[in-house]
Amino acid sequence: MPQTNKFKCAAASSPAQSAGPDRGEPLRDPNAPPGDSGGGDNQGDPQIIKSPSDPKQYRYIELSNGLRALLISDLSGLDGKAEDEDDEDSEEEEEEAEGEEEEGDSGEGTDEESEEEGDSQDSDFEELDEENDRRKKKGSEKQSAAALCIGVGSFSDPNDLPGLAHFLEHMVFMGSEKYPSENGFDAFLKKHGGSDNASTDCERTIFQFDVQRKRFKEALDRWAQFFICPLMIEDAIDREVEAVDSEYQLAKPSDSHRKEMLFGSLAKPNHPMSKFCWGNAQTLKTEPKEKNINVYKRLREFWKRYYSAHYMTLAVQSKENLDTLEEWVREIFSQVPNNVQAKPDFSDQLSPFETPSFNKLYRVVPVRKVHALTITWALPPQEKHYRVKPLHYIAWLIGHEGTGSILSMLRRKCWALALFGGNSETGFDQNTTYSIFSISITLTDEGFQNFYEVAHLVFQYLKMLQTLGPQQRIYEEIQKIEANEFHYQEQTDPIEYVEDICENMQLFPKEDFLTGDQLMFEFKPEVISAALNLLTPEKANLLLLSPEHEGQCPLREKWFGTQYSVEDIQKHWRELWAGDFDLNPSLHLPVENKFIATDFSLKTSDCPDTEYPVRIMNNERGCLWYKKDNKFKIPKAYVRFHLISPVVQKSPKNLVLFDLFVNILVHNLAEPAYEADVAQLEYKLVAGEHGLVIKVKGFNHKLPLLFNLIVDYLAEFSAASDVFSMFAEQLKKTYFNILIKPEKLGKDVRLLILEHSRWSTIQKYQAVLDGLSVDELMEFVSSFKSELYAEGLVQGNFTSSESMGFLQYVTDKLQFKKLSVEVPVLFKVVELPQKHHLCKVKSLNKGDANSEVTVYYQSGPKNLREHTLMELLVMHMEEPCFDFLRTKETLGYHVYPTCRNTSGVLGFSVTVETQATKFNTELVETKIEEFLVSFGEKMNSLSDEAFKTQVTALVKLKGCEDTHLGEEVDRNWTEVVTQQYVFDRLSREIDALKLMTKAELVNWFMEHRGEGNRKLSVHVVGYGVEENDPPSKEHPATGEEEEGSKMSLYGEVSKLTFLPASTLLASATTITDIQAFTSTLNLYPYHKILK
Repeated sequence: MPQTNKFKCAAASSPAQSAGPDRGEPLRDPNAPPGDSGGGDNQGDPQIIKSPSDPKQYRYIELSNGLRALLISDLSGLDGKAEDEDDEDSEEEEEEAEGEEEEGDSGEGTDEESEEEGDSQDSDFEELDEENDRRKKKGSEKQSAAALCIGVGSFSDPNDLPGLAHFLEHMVFMGSEKYPSENGFDAFLKKHGGSDNASTDCERTIFQFDVQRKRFKEALDRWAQFFICPLMIEDAIDREVEAVDSEYQLAKPSDSHRKEMLFGSLAKPNHPMSKFCWGNAQTLKTEPKEKNINVYKRLREFWKRYYSAHYMTLAVQSKENLDTLEEWVREIFSQVPNNVQAKPDFSDQLSPFETPSFNKLYRVVPVRKVHALTITWALPPQEKHYRVKPLHYIAWLIGHEGTGSILSMLRRKCWALALFGGNSETGFDQNTTYSIFSISITLTDEGFQNFYEVAHLVFQYLKMLQTLGPQQRIYEEIQKIEANEFHYQEQTDPIEYVEDICENMQLFPKEDFLTGDQLMFEFKPEVISAALNLLTPEKANLLLLSPEHEGQCPLREKWFGTQYSVEDIQKHWRELWAGDFDLNPSLHLPVENKFIATDFSLKTSDCPDTEYPVRIMNNERGCLWYKKDNKFKIPKAYVRFHLISPVVQKSPKNLVLFDLFVNILVHNLAEPAYEADVAQLEYKLVAGEHGLVIKVKGFNHKLPLLFNLIVDYLAEFSAASDVFSMFAEQLKKTYFNILIKPEKLGKDVRLLILEHSRWSTIQKYQAVLDGLSVDELMEFVSSFKSELYAEGLVQGNFTSSESMGFLQYVTDKLQFKKLSVEVPVLFKVVELPQKHHLCKVKSLNKGDANSEVTVYYQSGPKNLREHTLMELLVMHMEEPCFDFLRTKETLGYHVYPTCRNTSGVLGFSVTVETQATKFNTELVETKIEEFLVSFGEKMNSLSDEAFKTQVTALVKLKGCEDTHLGEEVDRNWTEVVTQQYVFDRLSREIDALKLMTKAELVNWFMEHRGEGNRKLSVHVVGYGVEENDPPSKEHPATGEEEEGSKMSLYGEVSKLTFLPASTLLASATTITDIQAFTSTLNLYPYHKILK
């Protein structure tokens, strides 16, 4: 599919870049008064084009110091009157670990992400709980947010200090002259339900935060100090280097980051693309010491030179009127210094890849088991053509999956599983010196053997596009799809919205701040042709990833140690491609799309409105929950079904057959359903723990067509033997790639201990290795389909009688019998003994330094009140945990506490991701213990005021307004899929919170720490000197000491290696046989948190 851009990962087509009308027809009457909500003090800026469904008001201002700001007033639902302070809503931060992706993947390694989809899900409860946590904690319309983009990034790193720009982005957080406390800003946000983050790209650095509205002005003032007078004390510099280094270590096992670094190294030697943008302890600490470079002094110089007001764009959004926002921004940000120096400009360093090292075949050994071919072209920078978006048009066609497309042909031959084309719009893919166009294809074993043929097919398709020239019909179809999407766009979380906008402000003129990255404004065939005609075989670079390359790749990329080799493209193909080769008659342009919505009318209800979903159908074969949307008022809907079956959890083999079934079903649907996918109708099929989950969403007009198509394919499921073996092979790789990630393995081990009769990913991996047949699959599928319970939820723009049609279609089409036994949709959980148990396993990714330590305390089957108490506790814990374990002890980049709901059994945990090259996991565990002791002291001296603040923050977070319908649907779906049906859970939790006392909270924590607590530690131990592993040579090159032993980089993942504890944790009982340990334990009864 076309590559999604880095912001809006629409699962369907490419960026949710919609095509608005062109300038000739403004979106709203230009003569109408601009600020029609809230009177004169909220006068918006009529030149800024916005979506008709966007209730916000915008105003653009420039400060005297050159800083440019966009003020966003979101008074929607308020009739322009500021509401009573106490009613204000707020939100809490994302779990630290989840959200901190800095320097995001360039979307290129998409095979990495798509694999996660089929991830062995955690017991539904926990997974859904974490999902919901993130969702609840994500902004509501009433959360205030700000983001600032500086037009400088790692391209400006000095040659002798690689990674300085990224390091500075970390350092400005560590206190300022006005607010000297080192973790002060984070602590302030955590106290008031906020979150923050920052990221460094090639030519831009972005900072963003959100917080409850009441505290927004103060937060702005604290945050602005990053850019006015940061402290950057020397002592903090030494410690924060470790966080940067830890971030680099975490990125090292990522194939997409490795591909980027390798690609960058092909640029001309003096081009900034070849710099090491991450930075690590070596470049920021060890080497500067050796060379007598004063990093402290250089950080300050870099800040003075580049953090200048006239390079900055700021976006602020809050439920204030525009005049108030303007007053605040002028007062606070006018103090940002302007150094009057010209902004760094790299636009003269064009064509960085016109070098002999480009246009070759690079073979690479990946970390994960995956075969992939990436074909890349470096084009002149395309940013200036944003009104035409030529690469977006080309990516749309290359990434098409319908008949006549590249992927359709490759799937028929069983050569490829996925294809992503385009430009991800990160700095790596697009900057002022070049734009990338790349096509990444995930190959099967057979596709890997025929990779030249695969490339040939791509070149034939491109040649066809060049011959036919740009097509107005297709351009207008894309335009229309995206215009629809833009016209009815859903509001996004404020913190994400301002982040996008402040970056757009660096790229587009004022009128296009909101639309520049989304709309396709004008069809200019000559602009599209100019880019299209450069996509020829002789200008392409080929990168081939495969585990088969092991032992044949003598070269090493300097920073990530990636093993690769380089060779000329084979003579036969080189000559064929240089000539006038034939087109492929099976390839053709996509036909007209029948899924594009044309009816956007809102339906009138056919039953009374309800606040929560109600059950409108209920019989022994299924039931349906329904709620008509009357809040967001857009012509979209969500339909979800859970087909529950007793056969899924019977054995690891059944789980594998179920995964295969869902993967092949998705494969069978890919082509027929692709048109719908492109027309912004999204669908997803998930192999859940206890049944098949079907999700569809989008414009309601054609949604039933898509839903019925999926059910038809399910009813008539078939698997060709070549497709079967292709997916069985692939599943081995998928399970392997899950198991080599320390955090996935840690979760697998923890749940294997806690959940009774749960099968682990390792057991599933063994079952695939044992071999399976098509007949076994077909037998499994028929027993799956024979006996089901179908539970559905329909929300949005459908009437109740239309909604009943969905369940009716499922039961009529599949003709299943009712369940003969009840299927519980959760596991039984073991009662941990009242003493400390420790399970240490060696990481399954050989040579990966990353370790993970999780210390878990089990509470037991509890009620809603205790669950809320636990959330409050974890909220109190977040900032001190970060401050103690990351800032002061520098144990790792990711450290976080979590509230755990494991199949209804409550608990909490503290997790630290560290590296075995620096710390031993047992030492880390003693540090977690030290933290919990100090936290206990903190709790004992907790002031009434601090307790109240945190309760208020959590109440506001739970009472927050949903940003869009999807948030409400996700919350309701969790209740349906876990069969708890407490749709008003949030308001019940708020009631419980209001009655809580400080003493209860303190006692609750002490109870978990006291005698007889149920504590389980899980360590996934990485490879490194601190764990007594021999020091690793970055994998010896071919020929050295490898011949005799032929040690593979890829470890054996079909069994766990349990490690003993040292004297450091002598008091803990070590688990070395999970089965033996759990078989002696009591089981809690099935439990749901209902009252």
